[in-house]
Amino acid sequence: MTPLALKLLPFLSWRERITRDTMRADVVAGLVGALVVLPQAVAYATLAGMPPEYGLYCAMLPVVVAALWGSSWHQVSGPTNTISLAIFAMMAPLASPGSPTYVNLVLTLALMIGLMQLAMGLARLGTLVNFISHTVVVGFTAGAGLLIMAAQIQNFFGIPIPAGSDFIATLQEAVTHAAGADPWIVATSAVTLAAALAARRLLPRIPYMIVAMIAGSVFAYGLAVFGQASVPTIGTLPREFPPLSLPSFDPAVWRSLAPAALALTTLALAQAVSVARTVAARSGQRIDGNQEFIGQGLSNIVGAFASGYPSSGSFNRVWVNFEAGAKTPLAAVFSAAFLLAIVLAVAPLGAHLPLAVMAALLVIVAWGLIDVAAVRRIVRAGRGETLVLVVTFMSTLLLQLEFAILLGVLTSLFVYLNRTTHPQLTPVAPDGPSTRRHFVPVGESRAPECPQLAMLRVDGSLYFGAVEHVRDVLHDARLSGPRRRHLLLIGSGINFIDVAGAELLVHEAMTEREAGGALYLCTIKPGVLDVLMRGGYLDRIGRDCYFESKAEAIHAIYARLDADRCRTCTARIFTECQSVLPDGSERVA
Repeated sequence: MTPLALKLLPFLSWRERITRDTMRADVVAGLVGALVVLPQAVAYATLAGMPPEYGLYCAMLPVVVAALWGSSWHQVSGPTNTISLAIFAMMAPLASPGSPTYVNLVLTLALMIGLMQLAMGLARLGTLVNFISHTVVVGFTAGAGLLIMAAQIQNFFGIPIPAGSDFIATLQEAVTHAAGADPWIVATSAVTLAAALAARRLLPRIPYMIVAMIAGSVFAYGLAVFGQASVPTIGTLPREFPPLSLPSFDPAVWRSLAPAALALTTLALAQAVSVARTVAARSGQRIDGNQEFIGQGLSNIVGAFASGYPSSGSFNRVWVNFEAGAKTPLAAVFSAAFLLAIVLAVAPLGAHLPLAVMAALLVIVAWGLIDVAAVRRIVRAGRGETLVLVVTFMSTLLLQLEFAILLGVLTSLFVYLNRTTHPQLTPVAPDGPSTRRHFVPVGESRAPECPQLAMLRVDGSLYFGAVEHVRDVLHDARLSGPRRRHLLLIGSGINFIDVAGAELLVHEAMTEREAGGALYLCTIKPGVLDVLMRGGYLDRIGRDCYFESKAEAIHAIYARLDADRCRTCTARIFTECQSVLPDGSERVA
């Protein structure tokens, strides 16, 4: 395949992954995904102020386009809770929800969002996803898992929860109305959970979700037959193909919708890419952010003309897809096809699929999002990563998802900047007299420090943000050893230097010279050395003060030390100290 063909038809890049086994797994995952999206699509469309059938249409053709033109093997786009809430909040002041005018505005909004997403992908702005660190993904995923569980409380227990309630309000309502939970709905949920857990353990070759769906539905049907209770179901579904639609092209309408389109573009991309990155961390896949942007953009553009509404990657359905064993994006295609078949042929059966069954399955999926082992590793890694994890996790629970990601990224950048602005300067000494010149931190060395030469190993970049910290450390080093007038910086750990960092070295070299000593550099990386040479900084420091190796540096610096002080020194930490003094005379034992 030519590069151009792969750019235009990116789904050709994974055609070799399709085998009989993967096809079978994708068909099963697609069927499970279609059954899961049924109640969600209707609920989310209602939440967005759209007619219920628009949620189903949004889970058909847009899903296929996003899967084929995206980069994730497991991404499943369509209607989502967050996007639906945002649409209602932004569009309700402009028109009456559910009215033809409202629907047309939402379709137009989908087109605008799709065009913006496509433009960002073509402009190769997908690298923005690299700022979402693994720790942010873990915290965001864990928080999303709890949000999904909270969203299922109403259907799992039969407790009334006001629409649009946040996490805290949902928990409060659940506690307040706990005594009013419907025992038969709870029983249906419990049977579904038990069947899922048993099937996962005892029947590993059979998709546990399908087993659980059948078990829960049969149990609820039995309750109805024997007159015990009537468990709520998803209800009757419309039977029709997604009709064509036409968004508005009125410039005045586009101007009025521009702020909402920009905000929802950011939200939808952040959610879709976060979902793709999260599942990729489990599957070991590499995500192309640019291609993901393009896939989401084309998906929303198509949705605007196929009676959809703004869509994005769905945490619920992506993890259902992954847990059901999906191997390629064909699983999402099969999901849309099965959904269409259900809507056209077996829509009445939707009346027998209990909401409690769907809630129980989503609880299992949500629990799988909480990676306890990864959380423990992050906590053990250090306080900085723990801070990022906690901020992202709490923001996901208490704020909107796009703000949670933003805060997580900003916290990651803050921790990174704090780390880079404090490069490590470690005092080192030889690990005993040896020609190998193996230096270790002073506390670990078998030899004492040289009374005339201070040696510091620099680990980190010398740039404008780190200058003050490095200057303070060097100042403290001079105060702690005022008689050590020579300073050697071992620069093998310096990865980058800018003008401010180079000027700092020049200033420190002049300070050491004024005190009767010198600043020396050794083992500098080629890129750093090139900056020092091209800017003339090495000449100002002194070319005779730069050495390619530690052995060369120690040998040359030793000859410049004060011989009289060496005569009274008993440390003899360098091999040069053993027999010859800096002035060339023999050392008296």
